[in-house]
Amino acid sequence: MFSILKFKLLAVSTKAWYHACTVKTLPNLKPINSKISTLMRNGFVAEAQKVFAKMPERNTVTWNAMISGYFRNGNIIKALQLFDEMPERDIFSYNTMISGLTRNGLIRECHAIIEKSPFRDIVSQTNLIIGYFSIGEVVNAVKLFDLMPTYDTTVFNVMIFGLGENDHSEDGMKLFIRMKKGNLPLDESTYTSVQTICSNLASLDLGKQTHALVIKSGINCFIPVSNAMLTMYARCGGLDFALLEFFSMSNHDIISWNSIICGLAYHGHGEKALEMFKRMTLTKVKPNHITFVGVLSACSHTGLVEEGKYYFNIMQYEHLIKPTSEHCTCIIDLFSRFGLIHEAVGILKNMIADGTEVSASVWGALLGACRLHKEYEVGKLVGERMLELEPSNTGAYMILKDMYLQSGNKKEAANVLVRMKEKAVKKQPGCSWTEVNNGGHVFVAGESSHPRFQNIVFHLDLIYKEMDVVCRSKTGFFIYSKI
Repeated sequence: MFSILKFKLLAVSTKAWYHACTVKTLPNLKPINSKISTLMRNGFVAEAQKVFAKMPERNTVTWNAMISGYFRNGNIIKALQLFDEMPERDIFSYNTMISGLTRNGLIRECHAIIEKSPFRDIVSQTNLIIGYFSIGEVVNAVKLFDLMPTYDTTVFNVMIFGLGENDHSEDGMKLFIRMKKGNLPLDESTYTSVQTICSNLASLDLGKQTHALVIKSGINCFIPVSNAMLTMYARCGGLDFALLEFFSMSNHDIISWNSIICGLAYHGHGEKALEMFKRMTLTKVKPNHITFVGVLSACSHTGLVEEGKYYFNIMQYEHLIKPTSEHCTCIIDLFSRFGLIHEAVGILKNMIADGTEVSASVWGALLGACRLHKEYEVGKLVGERMLELEPSNTGAYMILKDMYLQSGNKKEAANVLVRMKEKAVKKQPGCSWTEVNNGGHVFVAGESSHPRFQNIVFHLDLIYKEMDVVCRSKTGFFIYSKI
């Protein structure tokens, strides 16, 4: 009996010894690492720290999970300390740090770590470029891109998207052409970013050319790509193409519906926009705050006052969407167009009472209406409030000056001009541009810098003279004057 028990004890101890050796030489840390990641992902930082502290063995995955978790939960200092304490670092350790610092806006600190890293690769440099774009430092992002020894599709996509988002759309398009000439693979992200750039440039021709490339690539079935094309056509005024693209899509998401509704509203097709909204309500897609910006804008542009009130109410009480500045701007603009100034002021007071931020665009919509409908007393108060928010807004100064003059208060009108001079505010010149033969031409009021300015003036004079002759011959008197 004793010998059997002794044999069992020996077997157990041998098994335990073998297990201990196995754990020491080949530790299975995957379950524990997963547990740390799960705890950190759900915000249980203290519990993750306890698990980490009790671990007899750790690998780089363990350290990376802790560092990533600290970043996720906003403890940047602790993440940096743990990174310094790491006994060994690999490429994933550095990329974890770079990703965490980038997400928290510490771009220069991230750049310093990359410079010191022995594992510098295209992933870390791409993350840094994303970081520079996120804080608006386009020059640094471009410099970093130009210094990269190798490129891939992802970094080009990041550059094209970043340039488009930071008002460098033309540079983004040039980079797309360079990418295409370099025979790099073009994917959904590439075409989505390029179509967004075409939307920003309001270049319908470029958008059509890109659309053709999308069809050739066979990726026009992807909803994000179709949405980008739909948005481009809607913004560039190609509403027939936008509708064709919309109805050719097999499925629609909230972006699809918002793009077509807002596009129709923006170009003055308010009733069609409302019809599309009614179709949307019959689907499973739920409207969001952007949808109602389009709906209210449609009512405003079409002059549908009662419909505007109706949709403003169902937005709040049926769909439980709290009005934002954009919604209030639309409804105030609608009321203002038809002289319902006091109702517009009521909406404004409700916004202030509800704690909704009243942007300058809301005050601006009301200010223009006050001048149009000669509500000068209200307009003066609105104008002064708008100048508190935007002391360099030239338009507000000019409208306020005009209202003082119209109400017979020349002294206050002169005072507005003095305030403009004191703040060094100058009236911005008018600017227009047109696209001819795939080339853009910019014209600024009061300038003659265009290389073909004299030729354009000559032809305009010929047109004026021709119109003069036609008008005199048809009516017997001159009805057109050159401005």
